[in-house]
Amino acid sequence: MEIIQTVRHGVPFFFCNHPAWAGAAHGFSSRQGGVSPAPFDSLNLGANRGDTPERVEENFRRFCAAVGSTPETVVKNHQVHGKVVRPITSPEEAVPLSQPGTFPADALVTDVPGICLTVFSADCIPVLLYDPVHRVVGAAHAGWRGTAAGAAYELARVMREDYGCAPADILAAIGPGISPCCFETHADVPEGLRSGLGEAAEPFIRPLPGGEKFRVDLKGANARWLQEAGLSPDHIAVSSLCTACRPDLFWSHRRLGQARGSMAAMIELRGK
Repeated sequence: MEIIQTVRHGVPFFFCNHPAWAGAAHGFSSRQGGVSPAPFDSLNLGANRGDTPERVEENFRRFCAAVGSTPETVVKNHQVHGKVVRPITSPEEAVPLSQPGTFPADALVTDVPGICLTVFSADCIPVLLYDPVHRVVGAAHAGWRGTAAGAAYELARVMREDYGCAPADILAAIGPGISPCCFETHADVPEGLRSGLGEAAEPFIRPLPGGEKFRVDLKGANARWLQEAGLSPDHIAVSSLCTACRPDLFWSHRRLGQARGSMAAMIELRGK
């Protein structure tokens, strides 16, 4: 499986093109294809960035149309860099497109068709899960703290324990995010990964000369968490794109700070 770029209705985005994903409308946005001016140019989907509500709403409608999801049922969280998973049971839990989410959580899950689960990023790692057998979808936001805490693992665990999913059936797409080429950290990040993954974290930690700084592979660590949850490596697609390397395609919090927009990852279970 792989994640590829496509363009629909003039909006570029990324998705997993394997036929097994056909039952889930899903995608990872870029910064292209929207209506916002600088510094939000152009497909800003963050309602708390300082952009106007009207432009954020129009950007959402464009991205939803491209992905094939439902703008009226977009569900958002107030992301807190943890691993709380919020089950969604009704479209009535949707949030207005122009407003930020308020429920403190970093992952969403549902088995109800027509609900558009949405998480946000600008270097953090977006993770989408789909079980085509039990028809369950989930979305997680994993910054380094969420990665260390195992947000992706927790989402897969909830799908297994609360929805009856077999890990062998779950498909995963890990979207664009900051990569080891640009994610240089002090020891707190490696220590966080080791506290969660133990020795399994070591392949994703690369010490730099001098021993005080490290390069860290957050995408690889999230893929490892999913394998720890029982997913097959063959069912985990990982984007190679680095948000910090590609200013033409993405915003990077590390590169731009607060003067930027936000990307989104969304997934919606299609009706039978």
